[in-house]
Order: sequence, then C-alpha cells, then structure tokens
Amino acid sequence: MAARADKHLQPPHDRRVPLPRRLLAWLRLDATRPLTQAWLAALWMSLLANWPLWRQLHQMAEPSPLFMAAFVGMVTAATGALLSLLAWPRLIKVALTVLLLSAAALAHFIGSYGIVFDPTMVTNMMQTDVHETRDLLNGRLLLSLALLGALPVWWLLRRPAAPPQPLGARLGGSLAGFALGLLAMVLLALAVFAELSSTMRNHKALRYMVTPLNAVYSLSAAAVRSRQAPAGPPAVIGADARLLPRAPDAKPPLLLLVVGETARSMNFSLNGYARPTNPQLAKLPASSLVSLRDVTSCGTATAASLPCMFSPLGRDAFTSLKGRQENLLDVLHRAGLAVLWLDNQSGCKGLCDRVPHSFTNELPPGAPPLPPGLCDGKECFDAALLHGLTERVAALDPQRLQRGLVLVLHQMGSHGPAYYKRSPPALKVFQPECRSNALQQCPREHVVNAYDNTLVSTDHLLASAIAWLQLQQPRFDTGLLYVSDHGESLGENGLYLHGMPYAFAPREQTHVPMILWVPEGGALAGSLKPGCLASLRDKPASHDHLFHTAMGWVGARADVYRPDWDLLANCRR
Repeated sequence: MAARADKHLQPPHDRRVPLPRRLLAWLRLDATRPLTQAWLAALWMSLLANWPLWRQLHQMAEPSPLFMAAFVGMVTAATGALLSLLAWPRLIKVALTVLLLSAAALAHFIGSYGIVFDPTMVTNMMQTDVHETRDLLNGRLLLSLALLGALPVWWLLRRPAAPPQPLGARLGGSLAGFALGLLAMVLLALAVFAELSSTMRNHKALRYMVTPLNAVYSLSAAAVRSRQAPAGPPAVIGADARLLPRAPDAKPPLLLLVVGETARSMNFSLNGYARPTNPQLAKLPASSLVSLRDVTSCGTATAASLPCMFSPLGRDAFTSLKGRQENLLDVLHRAGLAVLWLDNQSGCKGLCDRVPHSFTNELPPGAPPLPPGLCDGKECFDAALLHGLTERVAALDPQRLQRGLVLVLHQMGSHGPAYYKRSPPALKVFQPECRSNALQQCPREHVVNAYDNTLVSTDHLLASAIAWLQLQQPRFDTGLLYVSDHGESLGENGLYLHGMPYAFAPREQTHVPMILWVPEGGALAGSLKPGCLASLRDKPASHDHLFHTAMGWVGARADVYRPDWDLLANCRR
C-alpha cells in the first residue's frame, strides 16, 4: 500500500506517471505554481483593472454579449500569454507585483480622466517633475492602488514557494502557456471578427486602454525610440544664420515669445468665447493686436509639442525625425542675437541647453526679492516670469543686445488637473471653482470656472508683459508672440486633461490660441501693409509657422527659413 501511495505522489514530470495524469496535474489549480499565479493575475487584471475599457467599449460601441465575452477572453488570453513567459520562481512574484500596481494606477487615470497610455504619454510621464506628479495624487488613486493592486499582491506574496521542477519542465510549461494563450486569442478573434474589426477601426483609442498590455507596449516602444536616437550633440541647422542689414538709426528688435501651457483656443474671449477671459487684452488697440482663431498644435502634450514647435521642419517631417537637431534658439543665437529662456514649469525639454536660461525662482544679481504670495517655495504664479526681468536682460552679453533680443517665457499656464492652483486670489473671476485634482468629483461648471480663471491669469501676464515691453521701446523695437503648446479636455465626452494620440485627439486638445502684438510706431508695424495684421485672424495657422515667423520678425535668415511659413511675410510692404 505504501508503494502504491508513493506512486500516486510522484511529481507530474516523472515519466513513470501516465501521460493523461501528467496533463491533468499540469492543468490543476495549484496557487503555488508560477504559471497558475500568472494566469490568475491575468484574469484579475483583465476583468477588474480594465474596468475603464469595458465601460468605454459599452458606451462607444454598444457591443453584443457574444462580442463582449470574446473581447474579455481575448484580453485575458493575451495577458496570460505574456505573463506565461515570466512564470519562473524567482521572477514571477516581482513581475506580477510591478504589473498589478501599474495596472491599478492606469485603471485610475484612464477611468478618471479618459486618457490613453501610448508611447507619447510615456515620454510625457518621464519628463514630469515632482510638483506636477503631486497634483495627480488623490484619494481615488490610493483606493485603486489598494483594491486593484495591493490586495492581489498581498495574496500573491503569501503563497508558499512552488515545489522544485526540472528546467525543461518549467520552460515547457511557460511555452505551452504562451502558445495556448495566443491560440485562444486568435480563435476568439476569428469568432467575432466582423464586429471586432469594425469596433477597432472606428474606435482606435481602445487599443491603448488594454491594461497592462498598453503599458508593456508603450514602454517598449519608447525605449526603442530612445535607443535609436544617435548619441552626441544635436545635428546643426542654420549654419549660415545671419541678420539682415538694419538702418543705422534703427533700434534692435526685441521679441517676447510667450509659450503658453494647456490653453485651448475656444475658451479665449478674443476668439469669440462668451465669458470675459481676456479682459485686459481686449482693451488694447485692435490695430496692434490680433488673436488667431484657427491654430493647430504639433502635439497634445508638452513633450511632443515643445520640441516640434521650435523646429523648422513642421509637424509631418518632425514626427518622422530619427535623431535630434538644433532648434530656433540655436539659430537665433548663431545669428548673433541675445537669447534668454525663462521657465516657470518643468524645463525646456532640451531646447534651451545651449543658450542662457533660468527658472523664475533663480533671481539674477541686483533683482529685488520675490514679493510675498508670488511663490510658495515649491512653485510660482506666472507673474513671477516678469519679476526682475530688466535685471535678467542687463546680465546678457551687451554686444548681442545691440543686435537684438529674443526672450522666451515658458508658462505654468493652465496646467491641470489642479487648475485652482494656477490663478492668484485676485484673478479668480469665475466662482465657484473646483478646488480638487479629482476633476470628475466636481460639477463640470466648477471645473470650467477653475480653468477659465487660469486664462484670466494668462491674460494678466500678457497685458503686463506688453506694459513691460512698452517701457523698453526707447531702446528696442518691441513685439510679442504668444502661443500655447496644446489644448485641454474639460469633460467633453468624458475626457479630461490632454495627451490623446494625435490621430484621434479631440479638437479641444489640438486647437490653441496664438496672439501677435505689433505696436504702432515701431519698425515692424511700419513695414506691414495696412490692415494685414487683422486679416490673419481667421486664416489657418499651426505650430509649423512659429520658427519661421520668429525668424522673419527679428530679421534673421538661414537656409532653413521658409518665407511661405512666415505668417507676416505676405504682410510686408
């Protein structure tokens, strides 16, 4: 009897055990086995961590019950196939801990804000600073991490170690799990192919909502792109950069380029919005200020838009650019102008590395201390960009200043989701405002109030910047160009924030404000045809025009300059 009992206890890989019994033993639900843990985690994440996907799929496509069941099975099979390759004793618990917690976090962000997780979002995430990260933390995120991530991790870590198996048996089990997962996914896809192809063709964003496969794909794609970029300095552009001759008595140009953050065109009252979000700019003479109403961004996130808008290539060519190359600031600096980048956000994404640059809380020598309430020690209101600006200019190379100056102010602007932090108390015109970073918990009109208050703050910054420029007119021929890097969703169709893949991003995220101020009496204003500035109001424009318009504005030329992309070229006499 003892010998017979010992025979039944032999491990499933023992060749003395009949093949059918070995297969049944391999398929048994033993929670100590890495392969079982992998498939249980796949089922958990597919059913629970993908709740935003199932909600979105139901709302957008109204699928049949058969299709929903097949789609759930496909996600489970694909996730299980992937995790089967990680089903090794020393690897599986670590890998599943990372994936379960990541899936829980993604479920919160996708479900709360309607974002998707693609390679561009990965790049944007890697460039987010600690202050922006802090604005994304709230109770709902912690609850999602606890229930969808920490709970299954706690259960997983309490499982005892699996009994030892030969290497060949473990490898065979992992490969079998991978193959069976792929086979199940293919068979389920074929069973509902017509409805599947139609749904994925009409709702392309769904593919970036499948958690955690979206994270695995996007992180891998971002890593491959970063490794493909050649090492070393960026490629030189505009090597022949120069300044056009200027009359002996002409003043050097001063272009103040304000890079906005997360401002969308449709909420600017200068562009027809019903609420007075531009009260101070609206008082300026219409002959010297024009707000363009149909401007398209390069991307839907700062990491994508900022490098693109300072490139001479335009969006189409820039998105296929493999390596790094210099930008507008490098060309202007090479032409001999003084260039200064001043930042009130998370940095210039490498654009200002080769020119003078600073942050708002880094005051130059001789500048008065920051007034109380302007900065809280962690971040500053955008008004700090103008504090000590005269002293910052005075510290630049005097020989370059004699040729001209380009100042770039990079705003915090309307950066969300904590919009209420971006406007000082004196400029909170619209009340009540949402005072939470969990936007979905606030009434939508309160979210819009908080967002519109940030635009009133931007309006105040631009009006104050123009006032500062007017003080510089005895020395410089001044002008201002403002443009936002991308727009923002404020709850339309359940979407918040930005960062949707450009191919199917909503208009709210891709249409941005652009404002040109050319004061009367200046050299540039005198060179323009009467009324031509105002004629730009309704002409289509984009970030593609920024590089070339700035070059033409300050009288710089290079082989990369395109007059057909200079918004003011056709206006010059």
